Amino acid sequence: MADTAADNYRRRTAPPTEAGQNPPPGARPGNESGRTAGLRGRPVASGSGRVTEVVIVGAGFGGLTMAAELRSAGIDDFLVLESGADVGGVWRENTYPGCACDVPSHLYSFEFAPYRDTDIRFPGQAEILQYMRQVVERHGLRAHLRYGTPVIGADFDAATGVWTLTTTAGQTIRARTVVWAVGQLHRPAYPVFPGAHTFGGRAFHSARWNHDADLTGHIAVIGAGSSAVQIVPELARTAASVTVYQRTPAWILPKPRQRFGPVSRWLLGHVPGAHQLYRAGVSRGADAVLAPIMRGGWSARPATWIARAHLRRQVPDPVLRDALTPRYRIGEKRILLSSSYYPALMRPTVEVVTDPIERITADGICTADGTHRRADVIVYATGFRASDLLGGVHIRGRGGMDLHDRWIAGRPEAFLGLAVPGFPNMFLIAGPHSFTPANSNPSLKADQARYIAACIALADRWGTPIEVATTAMSAYRVWLDAQLARTVWPTGVPSWFKRADGEVTNAWPATARAFHRMTSTDPARAFRPMPDQDSAGPV
Repeated sequence: MADTAADNYRRRTAPPTEAGQNPPPGARPGNESGRTAGLRGRPVASGSGRVTEVVIVGAGFGGLTMAAELRSAGIDDFLVLESGADVGGVWRENTYPGCACDVPSHLYSFEFAPYRDTDIRFPGQAEILQYMRQVVERHGLRAHLRYGTPVIGADFDAATGVWTLTTTAGQTIRARTVVWAVGQLHRPAYPVFPGAHTFGGRAFHSARWNHDADLTGHIAVIGAGSSAVQIVPELARTAASVTVYQRTPAWILPKPRQRFGPVSRWLLGHVPGAHQLYRAGVSRGADAVLAPIMRGGWSARPATWIARAHLRRQVPDPVLRDALTPRYRIGEKRILLSSSYYPALMRPTVEVVTDPIERITADGICTADGTHRRADVIVYATGFRASDLLGGVHIRGRGGMDLHDRWIAGRPEAFLGLAVPGFPNMFLIAGPHSFTPANSNPSLKADQARYIAACIALADRWGTPIEVATTAMSAYRVWLDAQLARTVWPTGVPSWFKRADGEVTNAWPATARAFHRMTSTDPARAFRPMPDQDSAGPV
């Protein structure tokens, strides 16, 4: 009777298949899987302590999306473990002057709680963080959050089918399913320079902003990427001098106005469905225009022309313009949006230095040409160790298999960026190759959360932990490699999309719509029940 009811439920809730939709590579026919109204209790063979059904690690966009998806599926026995004192992820950590989103907020928002401001197109850090806090309260997630709980390890017991997580305080938390939603952009990258320890002023990373620092003196900004283009215009307004140490210039497109015009405001405020139409239009536009740039496609040439025209218009000085002109194809590094960075560099108090840094002294920075420039404050706008996925957390799956050892020996990889063979009932949000530089990452995280919820329902229906089959992983790897080979990244300049050895580890090589199609299929096609516990390797 229970199986019949479950079958009927699956038929009622199975998502419709789009015309022409292809299953993920490596798929096999399987039963349609929908969400279960709740997890049935399964006894634990041995051990002590309460077993939570699902533990989510991280309370940024990914973790909160997963939490909301569980509630939607009727799963209330879950915890969200957050190392910090608040939700927000990167939007809690990054508080530097000018910090803002460069993706339209109506797209860069939760699907289950769309951003509905009728005035602001690109909200700042404080507005985004407040929006995330409001989502927590309005959707009943507060009771599931546990702040100040950094997780440093996770071990799977095949005999019980239970994960044991360990925190920095020595606390252990047991769970049937673990979802890692720790993000990719939260571990600051610090370049190593001789003499850095001798510097007598304030020095800090952009993601660890020192709000007590005096920013009216001589400031050095090391880096010219996403953070720097937002920080420099703010510092240039008050500092006696700002020196930007640039290694590689970025391709920069003009940023649309931060606020909507009167017509857009009226439409968003009065026309039913206008928010959804705008969101869908921005996403489809990004897939149609930005995604081809990553492949050197049709839109790369007009995008390059627009970026060069933007540079010519805002930087009339030919010497400075030459220093700011990229010598690589657009899309090899993240494309930036700014209409204030170039004008800031034109100020008489701002200097762009392209000579390599040789050493840091007690009162400044020396470059390879022998020039010493004074600095009272050094800001490291040098990005993150994005390729160090799940850095600092030791995860051991079946047979004691260590995830980091596996990834170091080969490369970081996961099926659809969310599952690894040999690690039953363990999932990732924003795992390897699931960051899109050409669309909205919250949208991809929502797709992953829905797929993970379907996997949890599948494991419950089968009555055993599940893991992605190696056949599905192998076929997905072949497909992924073919897609990556079509992009400009493998042969391009260094970027945080890839490791120092050139291996692309982070970026999704196709469109957001393709990701949605692939995560809308039945996980029973790619997943298998956990094999007998005496089998240590993936199956």
